[in-house]
Parts: sequence; structure tokens; C-alpha cells
Amino acid sequence: MPQNEIGLTRGVTMTRRLTVSRLFPVALAVVLGVGPTLAMAESVSWLFASLLREKKILTYMRMPVSGKLVQLDVIKTPAEPAHMNVSPDRRTLFVSYRSTGELASFRINPANGKLTPLSVVAGGEDPAFMQPDSTGRFLISAYYVSDKVTVHAVDGQGRISEKPLQTIPTADKAHGVAIDSKDRFVFVPHTGGNRIHQFSFDREHGRLRALDPPFVARPPGEHPRHLVMHPSDRWAYTSNEAGDSLGVYAVDGRSGKLKPLQTLSSLPKGFDGAKNATARCEITPDGKFVYVANRGHQSIACFSINPKTGRATSLGQVPTEKTPRSFTIDPTGRYLYAAGESSGRIASFRILDDGLLERFATDNAGPVAWWVIAVDTPLGK
Repeated sequence: MPQNEIGLTRGVTMTRRLTVSRLFPVALAVVLGVGPTLAMAESVSWLFASLLREKKILTYMRMPVSGKLVQLDVIKTPAEPAHMNVSPDRRTLFVSYRSTGELASFRINPANGKLTPLSVVAGGEDPAFMQPDSTGRFLISAYYVSDKVTVHAVDGQGRISEKPLQTIPTADKAHGVAIDSKDRFVFVPHTGGNRIHQFSFDREHGRLRALDPPFVARPPGEHPRHLVMHPSDRWAYTSNEAGDSLGVYAVDGRSGKLKPLQTLSSLPKGFDGAKNATARCEITPDGKFVYVANRGHQSIACFSINPKTGRATSLGQVPTEKTPRSFTIDPTGRYLYAAGESSGRIASFRILDDGLLERFATDNAGPVAWWVIAVDTPLGK
């Protein structure tokens, strides 16, 4: 471990005794023994992990040099926490309670990562995914059982409105939400409906309007689950749950309509796809690489992206923890953290220059590690 991080593991117990939430950022750096790396930083790096059955959310500090995780806190939640997302200002954590159909928000303490409850509101049956717009004023959610999409307002303190501004019935098993960087278009993949719904978005009033056509139908057996946008907004990428594949789409810059370009297997040749289902899909901040989780093959499939065409090339698969429902790429694009739903562990990887992954640590989280998200909170603002 780098010298300026050695004191962290030794100081965790003392940090808890001193009640970390009362420490200012520089004092926190001194207590944790990370020296100038943290004390002079403009932001602090965290990883939040939801444990579904235990009704807990864990807070880890992500070490600034090594990327290693050190658990600092854990909170109990009133229901089973599932999907998580963060506001654009990185001060609010959104959490879905899939067992009760509720949406919740928490204030993130920028100095120590502690979570303070802000709001809990009714959403709909089995909220699978939430996505704030780039202003942080609206939260768009997809519901796996209710087969719908909602738009809620979010106030300046991070509280979600009691009632949605809009509710739109869509199709069977709405599973993800993605928004382009300018809040013009919204895409909602559906595993049951085997389609991707496409909308324009009025960022002033928080209103969705279906495009014409309202969705892109996919070939039988594909079942798009999650969709991520390329940083350029020119392309979109999906994890296809039943198809065991990555889908590549061109995005029309004027209309927002999706045009299928490519489908690539997420599995090695010879592996029985009937024993696998893909899960999360993530893209690096620089848009060079995209990754898909394989539940069954127990791996992360790695792909490079052609910067001119958006097309992808398979780089192979890297083993990870059992049932990788969720993984997250840190804001620098240097690290990837994958949660093993069945193993209860988090695997930490370096993202190498060629897009492949190098595992460097494994941490115990707890049973049914459902979702992980890496967040950098700003200091001194």
C-alpha cells in the first residue's frame, strides 16, 4: 500500500470512536493518516454498496492513490435498498426500495461519506432504475413490475416530490433509464417488452414526450436491460439480458431516434448462453471502453469503442465475483468495482490502457450485494 495511505487502515477504529461526521476534511485526513493526498484534495472518493436482504447501505472510502476500499460506515434502511444513483452535484444519493415501491434520497456528507435521510416517497411497484437529469431538478424512474416511467421533481435540498409530475405506461419490465448530456432525449430499455422506448425531454418543465416511433423493437430473445450513452451523445450501448450481448446504436442528433448498428456476444465461444444473463452496462468517462456484466459466466465482458464509428470490438472476459448484478466505474476512469450478489464480495479492478481489467483487491460486503456506485464529493463548497 502506498506510504501516504498506510495510516488509513490503522486509523479506522479511532476514526469511528471520534465520530467522523464531526471532523472537517483536513482533520479527517490527519486522523486517517493519508497526509496531503486527501487534505489537499478538491474532492473525496467514496463507494456506496446496497445490501438488499440486510437492509443496509455501506460507505467505503476509495483510496486516492491505490483505489483500495476501506469501510467507514453502515446505515440501516427501512426497506430493501436496491438501485442507487447520485445527483449531478454529487451531494444527494438516490435509492430505490424495490420491495415497497418507494424512492428515497440521502444527503452525502462530503467530508466523511455519512448518509442522512432526506425523503421517501411512493413510486410504483418494483422501481428498478432512477436517473436524475443534468440539472438535478428531475428524477426519472423505470418500474420493473408497474411497467411504467415516472418523472419526479427534486428540490434544492435533494428531496423528492411526493407525487410524480408525470406517469407514462410503457411495456413489460421497464429496467433502465438513460439521458443524453443535454437533457434532450431519454431512453428506457425493457427486458419483457424486448424494446427500447425513446422520448424527448422538456428540461424546463420535466415532461417526457414519446418520439415517433415511440420505441425500437428488438429481435426475439434479446431483451435490452440497461443502456448507457457515449460521452459524445452520438452512440448508445445496451446490455441484452437474454441475448448475452452488447447492443450498439447510433443516436440521431436532431430527432433522438436510435438506429441499431451492431450486436456482439458478451460470452466466449462455446459457453452455453442458457446458463447466463447479462446485467449492468457501463462506459468509461473518455468513451474508449464499454463493459457488460455476465451473470452465469461470472465475468465482466470488455469492449473497445471505435472513436469514429462507435462500433465495438470484443476484448474478452475477465472473471469476477459470483452473480455480478452491478458494477461501477470511478469518475477518473481508472478503476472498476464489481459487486457479487451471490458471493457478498466486491472485486476491485484497475482499468488498463488496453481496456482489460486487472484485479487488485477483494472486500467482503455482505449477503446479496445488490448495487455499487462510485462517487466523488466536492470539498470546500
